[in-house]
Amino acid sequence: MIKKSFKCIAATAFVLVSAAGCGSAPDSGKNPENTITVLNYGKYFDEEALEQFEEETGITVRYEEYESPEEMYTKYKAGSIDYDVICSSEYMVQKLIEEGEVLESDFVHMENYKNLDESILNLCASYDSDHVYSLPYFYGTLGLLYNTEEVDAATVSSWDCLWNLPVKNEIIMENSVRDTFTPALVSLGYSINETDEERLKEAVEILTQQKKDDLVYAYYVDETSDAMIGEEAVIALCYSGEAALAMEENGKLAYAIPDEGSNLWIDSWFVPKTCQNREAAMEFLNFTCRNDIAEKNFEYVLYSSPVRSVSENMPEEYRNNPAINPGSEVVKNCEIYTALSDEVTAVYSRLWQELLSY
Repeated sequence: MIKKSFKCIAATAFVLVSAAGCGSAPDSGKNPENTITVLNYGKYFDEEALEQFEEETGITVRYEEYESPEEMYTKYKAGSIDYDVICSSEYMVQKLIEEGEVLESDFVHMENYKNLDESILNLCASYDSDHVYSLPYFYGTLGLLYNTEEVDAATVSSWDCLWNLPVKNEIIMENSVRDTFTPALVSLGYSINETDEERLKEAVEILTQQKKDDLVYAYYVDETSDAMIGEEAVIALCYSGEAALAMEENGKLAYAIPDEGSNLWIDSWFVPKTCQNREAAMEFLNFTCRNDIAEKNFEYVLYSSPVRSVSENMPEEYRNNPAINPGSEVVKNCEIYTALSDEVTAVYSRLWQELLSY
């Protein structure tokens, strides 16, 4: 199974490309007729699938990437581009819904909506109770990718390993506020949706101590899998799909979710109020739910898909891989992020900047 991958030009750079390979941004924020502008995470949609959509529909896709939900929010709120379709994490989708930035859509009557797993749709109700604002795209967990020749399975059974690893500069953390706070909060016995400032300060204290003890190699997002494949570090806080890709390239790597629990994330599509081509946007979303396209995108990113045929047709080695197919008990032991108020978000941001500047 061949998967493509590509690097972001810079850690926070946005890349504008069409499926046909155009590397330039549109001349203005307005979309011409029969064109949609899509905003998505980096390395998150098979380029061949985008080309196929354009060929089948005659709709041109202007495709832009971002790295973190917070980066997406800033880019969208800047208002310089009228996005038609956006994919982001559930807590950011919830935030934008609450701000009135998301249009209601009749997803349930799309032709391919029937392909979605009802159990995943039920999980989406935590941020979209009536399923009228968002459409699940991928889901997975936040866990630990580790080199089995350097770290044993017992060590990664607890998040404590991130503070107690007896080596220097060998841990990769996520360059993402919520994700890096998660293991610290869970280690302290708190919710990953903690809002109390004193508890958040406790979390940042142990994250700062981790840096003081010279345990952190780097804060990465898209670079994590390549760094672990290259054995630049021995353990990484990592999204499950990134872990799965890395494990295919380096047989020494394995993935674990510590016993204390973690984050179950769901990335979802939505139609923002800036949408200029509603009909084309819905056609694109229906396309993503088609069995063959969902399977193509799964092969590209190796994240769990809500489209049933993906899990039904995946090889046994994938079905038994916790980085690709988390078990029901793991899912029950995880929390989904919820949107934070502006006040709490400001606290997280301030503490995050303090951590990074240490």
